Amino acid sequence: MKRSRFSEEQIIDILKEAEAGEMPAVSVCRKHGVSEQTFYRWKSKYGGMEVSEAKRLKALEDENTRLKKLLADAMLDNVLLKEVLGKKMVTPTALREVGCWLMSEKGISQRRACNLVGLHRSVARYRHRHRDDGPVRDRLKDLAGGHRRYGYLRLHVLLRREGLVINHKRTYRLYRDEELAVRTKKRKRLAGRERVPLAAPERRNQRWSMDFVSDSLCSGRRFRVLNIVDEHTRESPSQLVDLSISGERVTRRLDQLAALHGLHEEIVTDNGPEFTSKAMFLWSLRTGVQLRFIQPGKPMQNGYGESFNGKFRDECPNENWFTSLAEARRLIEGWRRYYNEEQPHSGLGYQTPAAFAAKQRGAVLRSPSARFGKHHVASTPATMVSTKTLTL
Repeated sequence: MKRSRFSEEQIIDILKEAEAGEMPAVSVCRKHGVSEQTFYRWKSKYGGMEVSEAKRLKALEDENTRLKKLLADAMLDNVLLKEVLGKKMVTPTALREVGCWLMSEKGISQRRACNLVGLHRSVARYRHRHRDDGPVRDRLKDLAGGHRRYGYLRLHVLLRREGLVINHKRTYRLYRDEELAVRTKKRKRLAGRERVPLAAPERRNQRWSMDFVSDSLCSGRRFRVLNIVDEHTRESPSQLVDLSISGERVTRRLDQLAALHGLHEEIVTDNGPEFTSKAMFLWSLRTGVQLRFIQPGKPMQNGYGESFNGKFRDECPNENWFTSLAEARRLIEGWRRYYNEEQPHSGLGYQTPAAFAAKQRGAVLRSPSARFGKHHVASTPATMVSTKTLTL
């Protein structure tokens, strides 16, 4: 609406000047430069009013105009929302499509369309930039083929080492597009139990874990693998592979590792006959290394060792068919070196165990001679060493 060049005060003064009768209405109109039609329209609207009343009338008219406009906008928005009600608006892409449809078909502004569908204007103005993911896809499929039990996070670490990706979300998108998800076996649901937190070691050689994993050759003959893991660095100093492994054989391998890596403070094992044998008890008495036995039937008290066993079984025995014991030793030793030196570990911030252990080399190793002659046989708080073991 065009704004008048006369204010309410000026209009009231012109009307009062004509009512005074000093000059005719035609002369008053000529004097102030208005038409007679405008003069009589003013007279029908503001005749007999004071300036305050005219201002109040003007304010009421403006408010009425504003409310009519708001009501019209609300009714129009209601109609538009009913038209797009059948469209699925969940993702930003779908919201952007509905907003563009409202702007093109209904002729409303971008700001109004975005407010109507709940979309930010920067999203509405976004234009997709095509990116060539071909080389990354090919490399991702090659890595997934070579490491069939790797999930997308470990594959992302390998891609990032080669400088192919930075954002893990891009790796996950390509991982899903190529259908590279690792198939997992569903575990039987067990009854809920109270979880006991496992205290984490604070330094290298503080606590080791030992456990056995068994497998068979293609001939059907069974063999065993002794897995040894440093719980702080997640590094595996040795894997002993043989058809039969006695307690004395375990102690000889521990003495060899002590000469190479230094003597550890304690070692966590289950209650197997090799670990509760006389040879292990005498070895603990000679070296001063504490033997900590978990409770029977509760393998998660040795969670670090069980985690390593799961990775090892999933990535090595389950992926290979051993024709001989020599081949099994060669492949298992190759896997151990790859695990220590190249495989990223999520518990270490996706560093390799060897790289993480290199940062711990500065720690002072305990001398075996400093503890020689001390008798250390201990257990977890809820674990008791059998009487037979103590009397050997």
